[in-house]
Amino acid sequence: MANKRRIVLFGPGPQFKGGISNYNTSLAKAMDALGIEVHIVSWTQQYPAIIPRDFIDRSSKNSLIEGTEIKVQYLTNYNNPFSWAKTVRAIKKLKPEMVIFQWAIALQGLPMGWMARRLKNSGIEVVFDLHLVVQKEASSIDRFFTNYGLKTPSTFITHAYKTVDELKETFPSIVYDVNESGERSKAHQTVIKLYHPIYGLYKPDPNFDVEAVKMEMGLKKHVFLYFGFIRKYKGLHQAIDAFEALRKERDDVSLLVVGESFWKTLDSTKLSTKIKSQLFGLAKKLVLKNSDNEQEYNPFLALEKRDIPDVKVYNKFVPNEEVARYFQVSDCIVLFYLTATPSGVESLSYNFKLPVLASKVGHFPETIKEGFNGYLANDRDIPDMTQTMRRFLENPIPSENIAQSAALMSWENYAKTILQIP
Repeated sequence: MANKRRIVLFGPGPQFKGGISNYNTSLAKAMDALGIEVHIVSWTQQYPAIIPRDFIDRSSKNSLIEGTEIKVQYLTNYNNPFSWAKTVRAIKKLKPEMVIFQWAIALQGLPMGWMARRLKNSGIEVVFDLHLVVQKEASSIDRFFTNYGLKTPSTFITHAYKTVDELKETFPSIVYDVNESGERSKAHQTVIKLYHPIYGLYKPDPNFDVEAVKMEMGLKKHVFLYFGFIRKYKGLHQAIDAFEALRKERDDVSLLVVGESFWKTLDSTKLSTKIKSQLFGLAKKLVLKNSDNEQEYNPFLALEKRDIPDVKVYNKFVPNEEVARYFQVSDCIVLFYLTATPSGVESLSYNFKLPVLASKVGHFPETIKEGFNGYLANDRDIPDMTQTMRRFLENPIPSENIAQSAALMSWENYAKTILQIP
């Protein structure tokens, strides 16, 4: 029997919260299903110690890699350069043909760039899977980390042409060969333009009683869902304002808000949390002089002040086993973002055959076909967002359309393209 191909995926392992962990785990599962020997090499701590947030999933009971042969090592501490060297040694010992780094924040550019250089010098193909290039709040330090981190790889993966453009603008002197086939260029750096695959980590429950759960949750006939971390760039405040106007017109609609406030995961009464918050706030002011403090973002104040009916809020981290419940009671997902990169929540909604209502920012005009798998609203235009919600109610989108869109964006095809498997 021939030896298996061996691939290392560097990024947050399944014990971490959030879309990048889900992404890394999904890619590992897709490659494992193709008969590849897959190793996830993960952070133990992803960010500087002063960041006041708990990134570990302490709620889920089910492991997302049960039933696979995926091996996971938690090795890399952002704050400990000795662990970076230990990670490089561990990966070299595995002798993989390829290491795929998940790149989603410039702050990680220093350790990832340092490790990538040493792995590439040992003859391993270094691939960076780019969830973005330009940060949503870019500082001079972010630009330094981006330049340092992204100069090393010979192969990139992007999920939208907008990201390809950002890469070219960031490194104007580098020639990139861009394709959608996965073929590697011998003369230049390769960019494989793919897509954000459809999550299969969370399966719809075929026996789910939609009407009974709607009644239990106090939801009306039509349910608009906001799902995911509560962060300013995700525009929940815009969704609330748009829904408020719609609710004044009709009483058969609900807005279901499900997600954890990104900066509210630690006990705020603890001295350690207070110190971290103060240090982090100071650091942000130094590098982002014109930025407001996102830690103070609280879109729920509008609900308290204005008493908007039929907004149901579950302000918590959702364990793996509860995710399907919220999507199965909903009719569509609302992504009225201020800025956007290819979105895990968008991908997750397609898995449940839900159309997407989004703002015309970032990659959304690439992935959402007006009237086919969703509707688009003008950027920062609340009346148009209300009109978009209205359009959806008046012209519902068949679930077959969503299934058709999802079929083109499978993890299997994504993995096969990267690995050049026919």
